[in-house]
Amino acid sequence: MSDDLDLQTLRVVRALADTGTITAAAARLGYSQPAVSQHLRRAEARVGHPLVLRTGRGVTLTEAGARLAEHAVHVQAALDAAQQELDRLGGAASGRVRLTGFPSASSTIVPDVLARLRHEHPGLQVTYVEAEPPEALAALRDGTADVALVFSHPGSTTAGRDLDGLSERDVYLDRTVLVLPADHPFADGSPFADLADERWIGGCPRCRGHLLATCAAEGFAPEIVLETDNALAVLGLVAARMGVALLPRLSLQAAALPSAVRVVDLPDQMGRRIAVVHRPGARRVPSVRALTGAIAALDPRLHGLTALSGPRSDAG
Repeated sequence: MSDDLDLQTLRVVRALADTGTITAAAARLGYSQPAVSQHLRRAEARVGHPLVLRTGRGVTLTEAGARLAEHAVHVQAALDAAQQELDRLGGAASGRVRLTGFPSASSTIVPDVLARLRHEHPGLQVTYVEAEPPEALAALRDGTADVALVFSHPGSTTAGRDLDGLSERDVYLDRTVLVLPADHPFADGSPFADLADERWIGGCPRCRGHLLATCAAEGFAPEIVLETDNALAVLGLVAARMGVALLPRLSLQAAALPSAVRVVDLPDQMGRRIAVVHRPGARRVPSVRALTGAIAALDPRLHGLTALSGPRSDAG
């Protein structure tokens, strides 16, 4: 069957997997809808398997189509790597590289990274999409991102088993801070268990695990009365004496701290690790190497971070 496959068929099938309709796939590829339909019919005749099933206005990939879509990601990545290796012979990294990262990195780490890359590699096109770690890792797996900025809290990997088969390197420690009304009696160095009777502002159910684990380690379950993942909203609620909260320090870097609020740094072991993740061997690609290098070259003190060193599961 391999003799009957061609790169264009892989691209068409991948576009169908990503968009779900022939019309949208044609628009992504820059073709007409009839041209894509005709190509599909010819491809199915060549390979001897149906690749899609029509479902109303959309399409669903058959098992054969889904397998080809998976291979298309790796084939395209290999072609991109080959092209960029050739480009490197002529000078600096060029082409395209796609970054995804978590919300508090968007206003802090990411602008510095993009500015550095524009200065050092003006021929490199960088795109950025904001995503929480699970979605960022999924984007790496399906080939819609090349590098992901993610975080993990003590006692966990970045997203548990989702890291299997990916290369991860911890780069920064982001300390956890306790956000309190300015006149709250809790002081730096006080036992965290003293907060057992407080009312807490927590994140969404998926994002509050760090708060629950931290309190559990101190022998109590927090009374969560409000929930928001917006750091500015947390500051406003604490200023209004609606509760206390834990936040990563990075989330406060772009925020003006209200006079009615103060923050207390908690021990390093309560902080979160910020990591760079990519597919194994991806750093051989010049654009990926340039991007990961720009992330590692930042001055962490500008964002209240501490530099870490050493790969945890980095295979290339």
